[in-house]
Amino acid sequence: MKITQIDVYQVDYKLLDQKYAWSRGHAVTSFVSTIVKISTDEGLSGYAEVCPLGSAYMEAYARGVPSGVEEIGPLLIGQDPRQIEVIDDLMDRALSGHNYIKSPLDIACWDILGQVAGVPVCTLLGGCFVESFPLYRAISQGSSREMADDVARFKEEGYRRFQLKVGDEPDKDVRRIKAVLKKIQQGDILVADANTGWLMHKALKVVNALKGEDLYIEQPCATIEECLAVREHTSLPIVLDEMIKGIGSLMNAYNQRAMDVVNLKISRLGGLTRTKQMRDLCQSLGIAMTIEDSWGGDITTATIAHLVGSTKPEYYFTSTDFNSYNDLHLAEDAPLRKEGKLEVPSGPGLGIHVDEKKLGRPVLTLK
Repeated sequence: MKITQIDVYQVDYKLLDQKYAWSRGHAVTSFVSTIVKISTDEGLSGYAEVCPLGSAYMEAYARGVPSGVEEIGPLLIGQDPRQIEVIDDLMDRALSGHNYIKSPLDIACWDILGQVAGVPVCTLLGGCFVESFPLYRAISQGSSREMADDVARFKEEGYRRFQLKVGDEPDKDVRRIKAVLKKIQQGDILVADANTGWLMHKALKVVNALKGEDLYIEQPCATIEECLAVREHTSLPIVLDEMIKGIGSLMNAYNQRAMDVVNLKISRLGGLTRTKQMRDLCQSLGIAMTIEDSWGGDITTATIAHLVGSTKPEYYFTSTDFNSYNDLHLAEDAPLRKEGKLEVPSGPGLGIHVDEKKLGRPVLTLK
């Protein structure tokens, strides 16, 4: 089997809730998502998706994906997509870094491999431990009343886990968190996610004001040194996200006892191949994980579902269903949230069928 063609598409998503805001004044109302299709000489095709959260969230931007694929893609034409590690090595030789560009190429190869084997990607990633899993709902930054009302609304839809976007002035954030805590019941999970938005002194004010409360603090500051300083002054469990960019940063954080949970974002790590390595290492080290991506739609949601499904349940912390936030669906059989949970697709490969008519014309084709 050989790769004969790579097509790159870009589609626009609009938020159903109109706006998504987080720390440092960042906010988005729409996204440009890149869909990659890899075709083979045996008639099978694999799909994947990468969708940066705007251009300011991490080292990724939508317009960079086609250019990056144009750089890497020619080396993949004629290669066997089933040789996952070989493809991974070729991409690294062709382009240093830029994991978000490599991610969809890697995932599309996993989709093809699953179809060839006749099993879900979940099976290839280690086996399906669960058929469905609980989700969190991200709560866009707003007033304390707005955020509390959003939590109440999403609780009615079945969510029991919530990620509050904070990282503002400490007094405002404390009011937001306390307002939401009044809506939380026993068994619910609340994460206050600062997305690196606090300086140390601000983070310390927040955690000291929340002493004894039942919640997690996610990525309070930008560096491991700052996060460690916060951790030394609080008993609240800490989640690290933005600074976890590979095995090196994970081991550094682990060795310094900097976190209780890590957030693994598939596109930031370079695709399923690299994220599986990180996932397996976390399981060996006893670290719980949020498993997700920066953003996406049906294809990203299906990809996440397979990785979560193949994760031992005791190490799974939470994830989210990005396709429920957007106005556009590209695959009618993509997994959809039911009562706050998401099912793992059972079909071969990613287990979904992308409607190519909704993709429009490719912005790049390589043969």
